[in-house]
Amino acid sequence: MKIDGLNANKLIEQMKGPAKGDSSFVDTLKDSIKRVGELEKEADKEMEKLAKMETDDISSTMMAIEKADLTFQLMMQVRNKIISAYEELMRMQV
Repeated sequence: MKIDGLNANKLIEQMKGPAKGDSSFVDTLKDSIKRVGELEKEADKEMEKLAKMETDDISSTMMAIEKADLTFQLMMQVRNKIISAYEELMRMQV
């Protein structure tokens, strides 16, 4: 049985960046932040409609508010995990 060594060049190429068609972590994070902003704007519009008596559907307004709140909380938890991981990396000794 023949055992081949690691191909360092191939590993380096794989580590350089995402393959075509893949989105990077930064792009995914930016899209998520953009989506949170959109949900907050939608919730604001629903609250305005309710305040102006343009709608009497309180449940859809509350659902929009809760959806925006939950996605914001999730974004904050992701942010906290990223900061925690960064701090952990900074504590590592080289």
